[in-house]
Amino acid sequence: MPETPRQIPLDLGHASRRGRDDFVVGASNRAAFDWVLRWPDWPAPVVLIVGPTGAGKSHLVQIFAEASGALVVAAADLDGQGVAAVRSDRPVVVEDLGPGVPERALFHLLNAAREAGVQVLLTARDEPAAWGVALPDLASRLRAATPVHVGEPDDALLEAVLAKLFTDRQTIVDPQVIAYLSLRIERSYAAAAAIVEALDREALALKSPITRAVAAQVLRRSGGREPLLPGIGDEDPSGDDAD
Repeated sequence: MPETPRQIPLDLGHASRRGRDDFVVGASNRAAFDWVLRWPDWPAPVVLIVGPTGAGKSHLVQIFAEASGALVVAAADLDGQGVAAVRSDRPVVVEDLGPGVPERALFHLLNAAREAGVQVLLTARDEPAAWGVALPDLASRLRAATPVHVGEPDDALLEAVLAKLFTDRQTIVDPQVIAYLSLRIERSYAAAAAIVEALDREALALKSPITRAVAAQVLRRSGGREPLLPGIGDEDPSGDDAD
C-alpha cells in the first residue's frame, strides 16, 4: 500500500476546560480537590498542594479562584506583586513555588495574609524541604503549612485524564484506543500529556483519526512499550483498525 502522505501540522493551540465539573477526580487527587471545595472551612491558614507536572494544580487554582475571588500570584512574580495586593476580603494563591523562590517576598506575603486574616493556598511540585530555603523564618512558616499531596494517576484516573486531554483538543478517540494507550505509557500526567500531543500532531499530519494503529506507531516512535498484540505495527496507520 502506498505510504500515506504526511503534512506538517500547524500548532493552532487549544484551550483546556478548567471548570469545577471538568476536573477529573481519582484516588490520587481527591484530597486536593476536596480541600479546594472545603474553603473557607479550612482548619489551617495555609494549605500547600504538592504534585507533579500536569497533575492539575493550576486547574485546582482556577476552581478555587472562581469560588473565592482569590488573588493569584505566580511565584516568579512575587517581587512585583504580593504584599500591597493582599486584602482582608479575599484569600491569596501563590502558584508554582520551588527552588529559587523570592524568599523575602514570600515571607512578607505570608505575614501580610496572616495580619489580614486571610487564608493562603500554595502550589509546588516538591515539598519545601527540597527548595533549599535559606531564610529560617520562611522555612518555619512553610513547615507549618498543611500539605496536601497529589500523586501520579492510577489506571482508572490515567484513562480519564487521557480522555479529558483529547476532549480539550476537540479530538474524538475511541475508548478502546484510550484503554490501549493507558496500558502502554508511563503512569504519569506528564506522559499522558506528551502522548496526546504526539498523537494529535500525527493525526493532523496524516489527516487520519486516531486509531489503535496510529497509536501503536506513535508509541514505538516515542519509546512507549511495544504493542502487546501481534501485527498492530504492520497495519496501515491511516486506516481503521480491524478490532
